[in-house]
Amino acid sequence: MRDACKFVLMSNFFEELQRRKVYRVAAAYIIAAGFIIQIGSAVFPAWELPNWTLRLVVVLLLIGFPIALILSWAYDVTAQGIRATPTASVPGTHRRRNLILLVATGVIVSAAAGFFLLPRASARKIDKSIAVLPFQNLSDEKENAYFADGIQDDILTNLSKIGDLKVISRMSVMSYRGEGTRNAREIGKTLGVAALLEGSVRRVGNRVRVNVQLIDANNDEHIWAEDYDRDLTDVFAIQTDLAQKIASALQAKLSPNEKARLDHRPTQNPDAYLLFVQAHDWANRAEMFHDTSLKAEPLFEQAIKLEGESAPQRG
Repeated sequence: MRDACKFVLMSNFFEELQRRKVYRVAAAYIIAAGFIIQIGSAVFPAWELPNWTLRLVVVLLLIGFPIALILSWAYDVTAQGIRATPTASVPGTHRRRNLILLVATGVIVSAAAGFFLLPRASARKIDKSIAVLPFQNLSDEKENAYFADGIQDDILTNLSKIGDLKVISRMSVMSYRGEGTRNAREIGKTLGVAALLEGSVRRVGNRVRVNVQLIDANNDEHIWAEDYDRDLTDVFAIQTDLAQKIASALQAKLSPNEKARLDHRPTQNPDAYLLFVQAHDWANRAEMFHDTSLKAEPLFEQAIKLEGESAPQRG
């Protein structure tokens, strides 16, 4: 007899849920909440919001679920507006019991959802790491390889000025020089970066053509590509523009001070710049072949003589 009474009470409860459209509201709320969480996990990183903001959104949605159930139980949305749901002809004790069951169900569902959602509710973190691979020299004069290396090195140096970026050192990427076919996934995994910058440089007299591609190391897809065809005097503008576009693509935060450092031109004299790049190339070789260091010194001296005290300074 007692079991039959419980069955009747539960049947009455489920009938009331259906009559008051609680099922419909619950389903709509769950779908909307899932959509909000998905949007938040994708958008919050772009807004530089901390992970706790997404967890706060999840908590508020969980708290709102039983409240939405109670409101859907108590009210109906009609053509005349929001009206109190007509009370069924059941004893008052049964109505109170049904309401308690509804609240308990909402709290249990929210608690269970929170148990699974909250540990996973962290905004998707953008990996702001990059490696600048050796640039190809496409100039007719193969001795201009030092110039392609200089462009790569300057871009790497500029990116290193951005504190929000993780930039792999020059020594770590030089082993990829001259590789015809590069596997972005393997390189990214080896170097521990999310993005790769590769490019080529062609110099004809005082004209410079720079082609670059930013590649997602996770899927080997191009994020963007850019071509520059400028005078040699614009080489610093190319490097600054590249650094800013890479920072934007990786959603790296660029402070006003960092932007000012990127905009700074180390020299206005293109001849001094070429001498400095060539000297720097010999200095880099000296790290592996000590007898080449002497070749860098006269080039540095010539650059300083051309530019005076404002000769190019790296970093």
